[in-house]
Amino acid sequence: MSVFELEPSAHGVVVDPTSHLAFATRSDANTVDVFDPKNMRLVKRIPVAADPDGIFYDPSNKLVYVASSDAMLATLIDPASQNSIGTISLSGKPEFAAFDPETKLIYQNLADTNSVVAVDVTKQSVVQRWPLEGCELPTGMAIDDAARRLFIACGKSAKLAIFDLNLHRVIASVPVGLGADSVAYDSELHRIYVTGLFGRLTVVNQATTDTYHVVDSTYLHFNAHTLAIDPVTHRLFVGYSSLAVPPRLAMFTPNR
Repeated sequence: MSVFELEPSAHGVVVDPTSHLAFATRSDANTVDVFDPKNMRLVKRIPVAADPDGIFYDPSNKLVYVASSDAMLATLIDPASQNSIGTISLSGKPEFAAFDPETKLIYQNLADTNSVVAVDVTKQSVVQRWPLEGCELPTGMAIDDAARRLFIACGKSAKLAIFDLNLHRVIASVPVGLGADSVAYDSELHRIYVTGLFGRLTVVNQATTDTYHVVDSTYLHFNAHTLAIDPVTHRLFVGYSSLAVPPRLAMFTPNR
């Protein structure tokens, strides 16, 4: 059975670096589908908490972390056994998250409380919680682990918030357009890319760890809100999803 023959509403996907199998969330089915990218065949369906969306790999614990918005829970999956091994109460609706290689914590946005929490996977609990002042509806997130900064898209505030992981507060913000959803960070070029519901792609330059400004902005297609960067070529890939056009993938090569 091909994964394309299954239910719609696929959201996030991660690849287990050991087995090379992929794990994808499906919000309508409340499952994580395990499939083989080589032949796009389903391997297993893992039941998870309601409305799974964001999915991430924890390299420290070698686990897959699944954020379920309606359930306000994170589910932990062992990719070796392909089974759920526990859940973590988040006390809020999770959006995107980022793994911090220094602290081994997962930083998770909570959209309904305008906050970010630190999740300790080994303890299976939230260990710290901070408000995101001036950031309404935090969605996408990327991390600059070297400079200890989180880049958080604020969908309702139409801005990118820069959160200092040492001071535990927002220290700067730049306008990026309403409906901001996805964030990607190029650590070599010191650029942050943001796009979202209304298709506006914003390029933000990181002049210093505390100084940021918009260097470019262009409109793509409505609902162009999934980003990924190739760290070798620095090419930016944008996923387009819309009722009006078939799903597409666009590629951008940045000016140096």
